[in-house]
Amino acid sequence: MREKIIEKATEMFLNLGFKSVTMDDLASEMGISKKTIYSHFKNKSDLVEQTAMTMSNFITCGIDNIVASQKNPIEELYEIKKFIMIHLKDERSSPLYQLQKYYPKIYTSLKEVQFECTHRCVTKNVIRGMDTGIYRDNLNVEFVSRIYFSGITSIKDNTMFPTQIFSKTELLDHYLEYHLRGIITPEGRKILNSIINSNQE
Repeated sequence: MREKIIEKATEMFLNLGFKSVTMDDLASEMGISKKTIYSHFKNKSDLVEQTAMTMSNFITCGIDNIVASQKNPIEELYEIKKFIMIHLKDERSSPLYQLQKYYPKIYTSLKEVQFECTHRCVTKNVIRGMDTGIYRDNLNVEFVSRIYFSGITSIKDNTMFPTQIFSKTELLDHYLEYHLRGIITPEGRKILNSIINSNQE
């Protein structure tokens, strides 16, 4: 039952936001009593924390699986983007913003986990790209990895990039192309252009 509650809560939090969904809403949606939910979670904060961390672990495992498949580094980043978009929906309700505002401690813990995963993944990606000649060989790996995470985090800021102007998919596409064009070689440019062209067909 605990896993079912987390699964349904994840779906509702992503669609409606962490603040917007009440324990009554969740109980009603699942056809169970609030008492049943409280037998597994101390309070809503506990449920939010467990849900956020379960979601984060799922995304991290998915990213690790994509990295393990050893695609070329440019394709790898596009595969990761596609995986994240499928599982995080369009974030129209800005759940991360609500998490940051109403559950700042949980948000900080989540951000640390996300940084570790992204830093590890992008560091490997950049080194492989340099080794295979599709990224420039004079890159500062630590800088590229950190600026990538900084950018990915910044485009989630709804005040800076409002959803009325940018859809989530569009933003990620723009950012990924922006990131890659700064680090690729002419050989890498051929691969990137090929991916962009095939995505537009």
